[in-house]
Amino acid sequence: MGKRKKSSRGPQGPKKREPLATTFKCVFCNSENSVSTKIDKKAGVASLTCKNCVANYQMSSTYLTQPVDVYFDWIDACEAVAQEGTATGTATSRPSQGRGLTQSRARGGLAPGEKVTAEDDGFIDDEGAEVDDFGDED
Repeated sequence: MGKRKKSSRGPQGPKKREPLATTFKCVFCNSENSVSTKIDKKAGVASLTCKNCVANYQMSSTYLTQPVDVYFDWIDACEAVAQEGTATGTATSRPSQGRGLTQSRARGGLAPGEKVTAEDDGFIDDEGAEVDDFGDED
């Protein structure tokens, strides 16, 4: 019994490619498959919209632009806005909650019967800090 020759097999067809995604996860509302893209190649405009939170984004496109390109350009633009906000000090994140909390809640390490004094104003709780955070850097 001999081995079957390779030449006797029929030619294999080209490998099938997986299609690229056209719906994506929204970075604002975290909904799966809620972001869809539309590309108008004649006008040279690509747009992206979320069905849930109605977030939208537009960019210029070329004949090579794919929905994945529009989505990741949107992600990059969101990150750039976040970096710009933190660099200028006017971040769009939530305001500091330290002032809104009561002093007894802000400082959870009060002993039973101990009362908050003026000395405790501006107290920084180092409960989660590690020894490495305070070590000298060499």
